[in-house]
Amino acid sequence: MNYRYILLFFLISYNSFSQNKNNYQIRTIAFYNVENLFDTLNDSLKRDDDRTPNGKDQWTKKRYLKKIENTSKVITEIGAKITNTSPDIIGLCEIENLQVIEDLISHPNLITKNYGIIHFNSPDERGIDVALLYKKNIFLPDAFVSHRLLLETKEGYRDYTRDQLVVSGFLDNDKIHFIVNHWPSRSGGEVRSKPNRLAAAKLNKRIIDSISRTEVLPKIISMGDLNDDPTDDSLKKILRTAGKKNKLEDGDLYNPMEKLYKKGVGSLAYKDKWFLFDQFFMTKPLTEPINKQYTFWKTGVYNPTYLITPNGRYQGYPLRTYAGGSYTGGYSDHFPVYIYLIRKIE
Repeated sequence: MNYRYILLFFLISYNSFSQNKNNYQIRTIAFYNVENLFDTLNDSLKRDDDRTPNGKDQWTKKRYLKKIENTSKVITEIGAKITNTSPDIIGLCEIENLQVIEDLISHPNLITKNYGIIHFNSPDERGIDVALLYKKNIFLPDAFVSHRLLLETKEGYRDYTRDQLVVSGFLDNDKIHFIVNHWPSRSGGEVRSKPNRLAAAKLNKRIIDSISRTEVLPKIISMGDLNDDPTDDSLKKILRTAGKKNKLEDGDLYNPMEKLYKKGVGSLAYKDKWFLFDQFFMTKPLTEPINKQYTFWKTGVYNPTYLITPNGRYQGYPLRTYAGGSYTGGYSDHFPVYIYLIRKIE
């Protein structure tokens, strides 16, 4: 390791203790599938009957408030080891409506963080949406839109799923575009459901290409629960993601999660196998250090001990709200993921 990289490592490490005493600013971008954050009300237009007091899950106000408390606690801690604060930008999925997000950011754990919300209702049959939270004193949104993913069943009927949310704005005066995703699930099997995720990847690419046609070298970060791993066709063939920054060609996207996945790191588990469905990928300008502008530093999966099931059939898995049909009072079936952006400041 040469002297320049040793010096940069020292400065970044020092920044984790006192950012105002050196020349670097670090921002945390997070994504969290919060696993069915539903209110307790029965909405006749949604398949939310299970998450009601008289439904299968016996989803009472007490359990709802516990879910809000648990989720808010996790959010306060993501990235805090380096920045000493909660994430500056947070993508969320599996939230039922605007009200549950407002309840979340109003919890005492988060109320002082001054989060704003960007959310649209999706046509998903279960009524779950995606959303973006942002610290109002750090990020200034100037445009946002929800893109509909149009799918059909083999019988020719509309298959309703989540929209893709695009939010553009200024992170400390640095223009960045964020895309929040929750791609179609693997219900019915990975192979059978694969075309839906390929369609989601194509929509994501169209969004990125559209931004790139109107802006020179845009900084775009796409995040979400993709229900695919970093090496699947949706990422590698449709979006042309690469796991190494020095291998990027024009039009390629950098996926820092690919390296983690190849090391066996996962964000969720099923049948004793780990998957890394929760991902970030980004355009090339975010991989190249530019004076006073943000660049990608590193990524991770946030999985402290208390988020892990300690024993039983699901030992080692993420500690869920429900497991095996029983209420466990946990957090989510996914671990949150995050990236750090870093820039040099005066």
